[in-house]
Amino acid sequence: MVENDYLQFYKMKTILVATDFSPAALNATNYAADMALAVNADLLLLHVFQTAVVFTEMPINLTSDEVRPGAEKELVEIKHWLARKTNGKLTVETTIREGSFFTELKNVCEELQPYAVVIGSQGKSATERFFFGSHAVFAMKHLMWPVITVPPGAIFLSVKKIGLACDFNHIVDKIDVAEIKTLVNDFNAALHILNTGKKEVFDPEIVFESVLLEEKLKPVKPHYHFITYADTDEGILDFVEQNNIDFLMVLPRRHSLPDKLIRRSHTKHLVMHSPVPVMAIH
Repeated sequence: MVENDYLQFYKMKTILVATDFSPAALNATNYAADMALAVNADLLLLHVFQTAVVFTEMPINLTSDEVRPGAEKELVEIKHWLARKTNGKLTVETTIREGSFFTELKNVCEELQPYAVVIGSQGKSATERFFFGSHAVFAMKHLMWPVITVPPGAIFLSVKKIGLACDFNHIVDKIDVAEIKTLVNDFNAALHILNTGKKEVFDPEIVFESVLLEEKLKPVKPHYHFITYADTDEGILDFVEQNNIDFLMVLPRRHSLPDKLIRRSHTKHLVMHSPVPVMAIH
């Protein structure tokens, strides 16, 4: 995609898909395409590569000119496949960037202002599951646009129930209520808010926050639930399965280094184990 072509995309609702061409990434692309049709959006496929060293008997440096043609061919094939799959109803564009995955993803988002970013939650091999899974989690925590991770095998049929997991600790200051309303209205879905705090502990601040949130989200008529499991992540995932939640929204937190050493990453655990797509909102 020519850089100037982004100008015509600025005025459109566009879903950005980051792909490494793995089966999980292709499944995420398929999911994003069906989602785009559901919300009347266009699709932009992004592939980010870095020139690499191939270790044979003698290390060989692969240049950009050697790597790019293969990636371009892959993107063209995916674009044609999506055209056949959607009977030409979906506008699909492609772009390739060279450099750091997150840096280039962020740059494209700043240019495009996407409706959402879609990434497969795992790659095709053990190594790729580690690295691409890490890419997905890092993007969810640090990218200031909605990021959706799609688990392997997930199929977009419809989004009837959306779950929002939060602990009501300064919740109104943390979330973009308008973004949640837009998502719920676009899919005409029911919103289920999962309070992951302790129900039995009275906290005036939490009560105050819950009243504020209820008032702001009143137009979409959310349903409220308490997750009282000792293991919050397991409680959330159990609720998702038992209540047929189609889509889970979370509020990623960024911790300091000492915190990271003693805390489990809730976002990473949910991304790697959720049976449904997980969306990060900031």
